[in-house]
Amino acid sequence: MEIKEDGQKSRWLTCLGLLTSLLLLALPCKLFSQGDQKGTSYTVKDGRMCIEVRRNIDKSRLDRFIDQYGLSDLDLPALLFGGSGKESEKRLISRLRKMGWRLETNNGKTIVLSKQMQGVGNLNDPGRRISLMEEHPNSFDLFPAQNDNLVFGFNRFTGKYPFSVKESQVTFFEKGHSSARRVLLAGSFTNWQHGALEMKKTDSGWTAIVSLEPGKYWYKFIIDGDWATDRDNYLSEDDGMGNTNSVYYKTNTVFTLPGFADARDVYLSGSFNSWNPGELPMSKGAYGWTINLYLAEGTHTYKFIVDGKWYEDPAGVVHVPDGHNGFNSVLQLGMPHRFFLKGYPSARSVVLAGSFNGWKTYELLMHKTVEGWELPYALGPGNYEYKFVIDGKWITDPANSLFVNNRESHAVNSYLVVQPNYTFRLEGYDNAKVVYLAGDFNDWTPNSLGMRREGNAWVVNVHLSVGKHLYKFVVDGKWIIDSANPLWEENEYGTGNSIIWMEGR
Repeated sequence: MEIKEDGQKSRWLTCLGLLTSLLLLALPCKLFSQGDQKGTSYTVKDGRMCIEVRRNIDKSRLDRFIDQYGLSDLDLPALLFGGSGKESEKRLISRLRKMGWRLETNNGKTIVLSKQMQGVGNLNDPGRRISLMEEHPNSFDLFPAQNDNLVFGFNRFTGKYPFSVKESQVTFFEKGHSSARRVLLAGSFTNWQHGALEMKKTDSGWTAIVSLEPGKYWYKFIIDGDWATDRDNYLSEDDGMGNTNSVYYKTNTVFTLPGFADARDVYLSGSFNSWNPGELPMSKGAYGWTINLYLAEGTHTYKFIVDGKWYEDPAGVVHVPDGHNGFNSVLQLGMPHRFFLKGYPSARSVVLAGSFNGWKTYELLMHKTVEGWELPYALGPGNYEYKFVIDGKWITDPANSLFVNNRESHAVNSYLVVQPNYTFRLEGYDNAKVVYLAGDFNDWTPNSLGMRREGNAWVVNVHLSVGKHLYKFVVDGKWIIDSANPLWEENEYGTGNSIIWMEGR
């Protein structure tokens, strides 16, 4: 049977060696191992493929191993020999994770990767065969609609109107292809071909209705078996595995500027797009100008630009100083966090400044109350640094015991965790006096995130963004890795760091 693919889920031929090994699951053996025993091994055990490669392996031997088992997609030489920096290694590990591989060991001697294997019952299904090597069990885990790195998004179509939206229902539309026999819609919201949706033929194309929450999604059309991006959509992205997908944002916010009927160009600009003045063009309608965006939870400041002149939102209720003797309009999404500073009745002004507003000292003026100073401020899930500025003097929050030693500014700042999504646990250490958690999420501050005693364990709740994180525990001043976590990698001190991978929620 011929398999027609544009690369979306196909590397069937390059993965033939792995699929051959997959058939071994049907044999009555618990362990199957191959390799030259001089630096490599390929093992199937308990339903998982395991690849072990020693760092001192000869390059020619590594090349033979890669060719033998069809492992070129894994880019093992880059993982083993590096040389392109930490960020490149992080991207490579992230790509492997998306392909379903788990980095079990990454130290000075050995790299070990493993991947869950599927059953053999559906090998006659071409789509299933292709996905065995490429699909994650749940693409929502790999690509959540809302994630910590997504602040805003907007759609850009040409040649057709944006998809029709009614509440949560989005009507995807592929224009043309009148002679096609069958068109499917597949994407991150359908687990790709496993949940691909039949599209209905219309007089001008094909449609399918999907219920979506606000956020960002990847999608493609399958036209008589051939995968295709949306040719009328300007937005596309590489998924890290060599596949290009169209991007769609289910929006949750409409910005409207009434009037200005004679204006030539109107743009929206704000903190969400780093105040880029020409990125977000607004559309002219019968009653003014509009643009639809996806915005993450938090506080956003913005203005309109009409033929080069900046304007506040005339319908806006809240505004803050813009630092240029004017004001920016404010939009808050989500529940506000109440910042409060007790006392200081004689202070002339108290300002809140933090990582969430670029540390501006003119923007967030706190309100005086009988007990002190307060300011409700919406923040999305995440970790934030902040301080109060009292008549020009910076202080940390005396009511907050969490802090971070910022490496860039060499300052000590208060630390706020909003909507924690992970609990770290350290079993034992009954006689320890103090235990802290330190990692890349708090600039490795050794005495910031204090852990509390619960039964026979020390615990602390934090918020972790999607992706890889490094961490350690600090027990009475001694740094230790997490003995309950088999994932770790070497650091520059030769003492190792524990690893945790956060998937989408």
